[in-house]
Amino acid sequence: MTTTGTTAPDLPTELLELARATAEEAAALVGAGRSTAAEQVDTKSSSVDVVTAVDRASEELIVRRLTGARPDDGVLGEEGASREGSSGVRWVVDPIDGTVNFLYGVPAYAVSIAAEVEGTPVVGVVLNVPTGELFTAVRGRGAWLTAPGAAAQRLHGSAATRLDETLVATGFGYRAEQRRAQGAVVAELLPRVRDIRRIGTASLDLCAVAAGRVDAYYELDLKPWDHAAGALVAAEAGLVVTGTDGRPFAEPMAVAVAPGVAEQFIALIEGLHAEG
Repeated sequence: MTTTGTTAPDLPTELLELARATAEEAAALVGAGRSTAAEQVDTKSSSVDVVTAVDRASEELIVRRLTGARPDDGVLGEEGASREGSSGVRWVVDPIDGTVNFLYGVPAYAVSIAAEVEGTPVVGVVLNVPTGELFTAVRGRGAWLTAPGAAAQRLHGSAATRLDETLVATGFGYRAEQRRAQGAVVAELLPRVRDIRRIGTASLDLCAVAAGRVDAYYELDLKPWDHAAGALVAAEAGLVVTGTDGRPFAEPMAVAVAPGVAEQFIALIEGLHAEG
């Protein structure tokens, strides 16, 4: 029997609220673990690609909360969580994006949670643990920043129109030979733009473009958990979110850039990497 006046549940809103509550709980765990983080550190792809016990504990908490609330959903996490679901929803999780920053106490490391529905990102939540800044997005509904003690504000990126006045964020891979090549590209890029910023956290780089704190961001070889939430935030803020050379975003290049400089910037990045 159908009750008059009722409406179907709003799935994106449900997913957003679950992601936000889970990110806040994970952030509390991460923040509490910062002082002892260096006591249990392992490496992954190289000696500079690190993982801590807090990363793993954060992922365990996130997966437990998400699947406890929605047991039929799938999960993909940086630290090994992999679960097939039957609901059409998959969560993509980075329990601490910016682990090196976390180890050193640099105040830019985040809990990143995205929800995909039938393979399409529909919800993104990125919570900067030390600052408490919360970036959220729902596909088709915009991107928002909520800072502690302040009202939520909608994000629109920057109004940059000149390449030589474009502030650019980027990141580097973990392998020495890859970093050498990426550094050579930056050396060529630097004289052609306003300046370079290296934050060290892909999800926060993407949110920084969304917030207009930088005008462009590019990086090679990101993993799904690095960008799933942040790329949606950037796209919903009106940024051009794309790959290079006609390829999709993050396959292998990820670019998020203000529309006013997008064509120039993408052409420059394509040219510099082709030369490299």
